[in-house]
Amino acid sequence: MSTLDAAQAALSAEHAAVYGYGVVGGRVGDARRAEATEAYAAHRARRDALERTVRDLGGVPVVAGAAYALPFPLPDAAAAVRLAAVLEDRVAGVYSDLVRAADGPLRREAAGALREAAVRAVRWRGSGVAFPGLAERATLQ
Repeated sequence: MSTLDAAQAALSAEHAAVYGYGVVGGRVGDARRAEATEAYAAHRARRDALERTVRDLGGVPVVAGAAYALPFPLPDAAAAVRLAAVLEDRVAGVYSDLVRAADGPLRREAAGALREAAVRAVRWRGSGVAFPGLAERATLQ
């Protein structure tokens, strides 16, 4: 995967995360609403930075979809919390790809984004995975 392709994939994931946190924020309980708002802002900032990165790499940034399919119904606050953890897992996965594809400052930035997503996933889920961002290794102990 080229650096540009990996950056575009990360940008797509950030678009989806921004959308997803809009849903999470509307359904999560009052006790965790501030956490959802902070995550929403963090993903917006990462999205904006990735748009600049894609341009710097010579690409045209992918645009956000009008809507995104949610992986499961969200009938209550507990489901919204599960969705937040899934969003972070997905974002961590694409940043893992960007870490592999990039070098220098972009690689460091991608590693930081992966770490932030992994930490947020743990906060939402209440537990971590062995290898955040690496779905093929997540079940290994």
